[in-house]
Amino acid sequence: MPAAGFVHHFSPFAIQFSETFGIRWYGLAYLAGFVAGYYIIRWMSRRGLTPLSLEHVGDFVFNVAVGTIVGGRLGYCLLYSPDLFTSFKSSFPFWGVLAINEGGMASHGGICGILVASMLFARKHGVDGFHLADLTTFGGSIGIFFGRIANFVNGELVGRPCQTLHAWCVKFPHDILSWPTYEPEKLVNLTDGAAQLGVSRELWISAIQRMRFDAAAWELINSSLTKIVESIQSGNQAMLTTVVPALTARHPSQLYEAVLEGLLIFLIMFGTWYRARKPGVIFSLFFICYSLVRIAGEQFRMPDLQIGFQSLGLTRGQWLSLGLLAFGLSAMVLSLRRRSDPMGGWGAPPKK
Repeated sequence: MPAAGFVHHFSPFAIQFSETFGIRWYGLAYLAGFVAGYYIIRWMSRRGLTPLSLEHVGDFVFNVAVGTIVGGRLGYCLLYSPDLFTSFKSSFPFWGVLAINEGGMASHGGICGILVASMLFARKHGVDGFHLADLTTFGGSIGIFFGRIANFVNGELVGRPCQTLHAWCVKFPHDILSWPTYEPEKLVNLTDGAAQLGVSRELWISAIQRMRFDAAAWELINSSLTKIVESIQSGNQAMLTTVVPALTARHPSQLYEAVLEGLLIFLIMFGTWYRARKPGVIFSLFFICYSLVRIAGEQFRMPDLQIGFQSLGLTRGQWLSLGLLAFGLSAMVLSLRRRSDPMGGWGAPPKK
């Protein structure tokens, strides 16, 4: 076993039908959150802990799912990759904003989408919107938990380099996909790996030197890097042995965040709502807790390469979380001051 402790070798596909099409773990993570949310809300409705009727639970969860996906995608485009708004291709889905299959969802945007969906549904059906937002926190935290695990499986949103090697440090072969743009000097370390693909040493070195102004060389480099990653995912030990020394050992920050943003927050929400609370208290607490653990977790996570670190050495995710924290605190004050009766409380006996 390499000194890193573990070498990432997972495929993003749970079931793969073709080279680019299949059922991805990331999509299943979202599905798990929506399904869990549906059954938890349905359970609360059966016990009379929410005015949301059983007949409306499915509609509500569907609306929340749409809000999550739309909010998450628009949030990513606005906050991390605005170039997608002007990116068009001749192949489906034609517009960069719609190319969710290529990745790119922002949790902050997804959370805002959930809140908007809850308020719109409440307005249509005459239910307290703050209470509906409360109901989403269980499924939301479960979805985040599985979503972060899917991030790990995908080899994305990687952690910062480990200053000291530990058994839990991870080397991500996906790192090499960003090297042509951000760390081209490292490509020479993959000469032997390229040779296993049939690219001679002379051609590889020449392509590295010409890739900035030669489209063919750029394509050769990037297609070879993709094949190297796929070769490792398929279990090619020779390729693994060749490439691993060039990789950086990193914190598995996705797993840290799965525990902090998903499991821990679920337990906090579950424990807090043992007793009935005023509408809005639970989702406000969710915002507060998510912001705090996200700020902490990002200390182990690399910032987005195209953005880097920002003011005071913080990442964009940390700055956004500070804004979300301020919103959560304000919402908590508003919720506590509202003239409304406590609702929910799974520890109470079922109402008839």
